[in-house]
Amino acid sequence: MKSHRVVKHELEGTAKMWTSVAGTGCPGPVPNALDHPHGIYVDIDFSLYVADTYNNRIQRFAFDKSDGSTVAGFGSSIHFLLNRPTGIVLDADNYLFIVDSHNHRIVRSTQDGFRCIAGSSSTPGSNPSQLRYPYSLAFDTSGNILVTDMQNRRIQLFRLTSNPRVIRDIPVNAQWVQNGVTVAGGKIGDINRQVVAGGRGQGNRLDQLPNPTDMLIDKETNSLIICSTMRVVRWSRQSGTTQGEILIDNVTCHGLSMDDQRCLYVSDVEKHEVRRYRMGDNVGTLVAGGHGAGDGLNQLNWPRYIFVDQQQAVYVCDWSNNRVMKWNKGATEGIVIAGGQGRGSALTQLDVPNGIFVDTSVTLYVADTWNHRVIRWPKGATQGTVIVGGNGQGQGTNQLQYPRGVSFDRYGNLYVADEWNHRVQLFSIK
Repeated sequence: MKSHRVVKHELEGTAKMWTSVAGTGCPGPVPNALDHPHGIYVDIDFSLYVADTYNNRIQRFAFDKSDGSTVAGFGSSIHFLLNRPTGIVLDADNYLFIVDSHNHRIVRSTQDGFRCIAGSSSTPGSNPSQLRYPYSLAFDTSGNILVTDMQNRRIQLFRLTSNPRVIRDIPVNAQWVQNGVTVAGGKIGDINRQVVAGGRGQGNRLDQLPNPTDMLIDKETNSLIICSTMRVVRWSRQSGTTQGEILIDNVTCHGLSMDDQRCLYVSDVEKHEVRRYRMGDNVGTLVAGGHGAGDGLNQLNWPRYIFVDQQQAVYVCDWSNNRVMKWNKGATEGIVIAGGQGRGSALTQLDVPNGIFVDTSVTLYVADTWNHRVIRWPKGATQGTVIVGGNGQGQGTNQLQYPRGVSFDRYGNLYVADEWNHRVQLFSIK
């Protein structure tokens, strides 16, 4: 640190020399100099990233180059100031995660610049959401972030991936290959399959799973949480599991989601409402609807699939109203963000929508079931855009037949549950 350089030590060979790979040994702001560097990171191309602390920047040194380029902080092409950065990590998608120590926060790069993901520059402190002079960070195998919170004398764990549906921003103008590839069902040949829950016929025993409609993976307990007839159940993923346990009963559930606090959100199609449940709670708190069936802003009509974002806003597929609604945390009324113009095929309309997905830029994706298409609604848009399907009902690679669910992988590729074609279709992002 005080030598203002980064050195490499050879572990093999007879010499086992120390070699300077960045910095001159003298402090300074020029491209080949460093000033009190702290954290470093080496990527798969052997490029070196340095938290150049007193220069308030992150420097990247290409392999075997003495001059660095500023990728974040003072002097970079992106206007985003840092205050004594001390740690740097890259994820698998080459996004930067920076410990901005004297701003008491963790920031990450996105396609549109940088944003704070943990802590706050305005309110350092010791609460679970706060940091005080953090020093370094690391990822665990599940993608969660561990932070050395120095002056709070603790290690903080931020569960950034506890919601498995949260993915990176997908550009609003992104396009997908229009011919899908069947990755499950359809005519892909015989594959090895294993029953992991149920499979013992229709019934209400704990080893049975009547009419499951939605599920999620709970990494915390290594289990499946499943909407089944009149109950929500949990099945361990450990080998040898023969039955589930009831988490919530006496609920006509259809859709299921989980927030970053591990609260469950369940849609009740007969009560026309969505409730949030803490683990161990069988009553729940009303978060959407609950005023009988109807099309008012405080009502729902057969809510089906739901989605919860990182701000705990609830997105509801309001099935019989042919619309998708957003209920902000604590709101008593929802906002119509897609459809709501009657049943139809115009770009302002939906026809029996089902599965929904919301990315981190608050763009909505809807399985528009009876229109045999998937449609995208950017935040604030008055109409949607068809991204796959929409070529009539059929079995072609560019067609869908009553699509039921949508999801994305980490790269932005789209997966569609194509119900009447008995397949899952993959549409690659261009």
